[in-house]
Amino acid sequence: MGGLLALCAAATFAFNNTLARRGVLTGSVFQAMAITVPLGVPLMLVAALIFDALPALNDFTLTNYVFFAAAGIAHFVFGRYCNYRAVKAIGANLSGPLTEVSVLFALVFAVTLLGEKLTIMKVIGIALILAGPLLTVEKSIKLKAAGQKDLGFTPHFVEGYIFSLLAAAAYGTSPILVRMALEHANWHASIAGGLVSYGAAALVVLVAIPLLGQVKHVAAMPGEAMKWFCWAGFFVGLSQLLRYIALSFAPVSVVSPIQRLSLVFRLVFSYMLNRRYEVFDSRMIVGTFVSLLGAVFLSMSIDNVRDVLDLPTWMDPLFVWTWP
Repeated sequence: MGGLLALCAAATFAFNNTLARRGVLTGSVFQAMAITVPLGVPLMLVAALIFDALPALNDFTLTNYVFFAAAGIAHFVFGRYCNYRAVKAIGANLSGPLTEVSVLFALVFAVTLLGEKLTIMKVIGIALILAGPLLTVEKSIKLKAAGQKDLGFTPHFVEGYIFSLLAAAAYGTSPILVRMALEHANWHASIAGGLVSYGAAALVVLVAIPLLGQVKHVAAMPGEAMKWFCWAGFFVGLSQLLRYIALSFAPVSVVSPIQRLSLVFRLVFSYMLNRRYEVFDSRMIVGTFVSLLGAVFLSMSIDNVRDVLDLPTWMDPLFVWTWP
């Protein structure tokens, strides 16, 4: 269940990136934040009401609230801002592989802080999921050398690379905070926690708009950009709802790598909606299949593999290995 929910979260997150890409062609990143972050609050509230998750708020301790709020600010404010800046600078397809570094942040913290263990199946799956996106990086290097004559936009590589890595750091940290807040909690608590996270993030954004003198800028948002940002806000809110529930069913070391498959969905959605404003290459298709293979390994347990395959006894130590 956790793996399936994480996969759905990856798909909806990718669709959000595709929609946001269209929005930032005519609007700004700050305008995107002003729409997408506050929109997540009513979405989470509706979900909490439908699934009767609001009573779980009474069971939260101050520590729970702090972790959920910190996760929301890290992911929905800092991470999303950096992600949208990267998407605006170099497009969703080129920024995607660099944000995949977030899985390394998440796994390091999961092992060191949460006591989770890696198995050989997880190690292989993680390696494949990371290898897939890395195959696409060469395209951006060649593009930078050859120029961008056939593109409908001008990539700003340095800005895109920097903000992609900053987004990766935020996206890799937030699952740990959510998982720490959800320790020994059920999925109702995860929905309530998502409401707390989005509420904290929305508060930060709404306070920042007047403090940074952005009220007129937000009010001047083009209608075309607002349309795309509203749809992006809906799908990213749905994605985060699925992600929070997934983290209540499965460990970070499973959920976080599977969510990296958003890169796969991003290629498909970008080709459908933003073909002229993105970079496509055969290496990206190969990377897609490598990432999918990694997801297969992550979703398989060691016992299932041993039941299906008649493996030699000398491999037993390998399949019982865990770290640390």
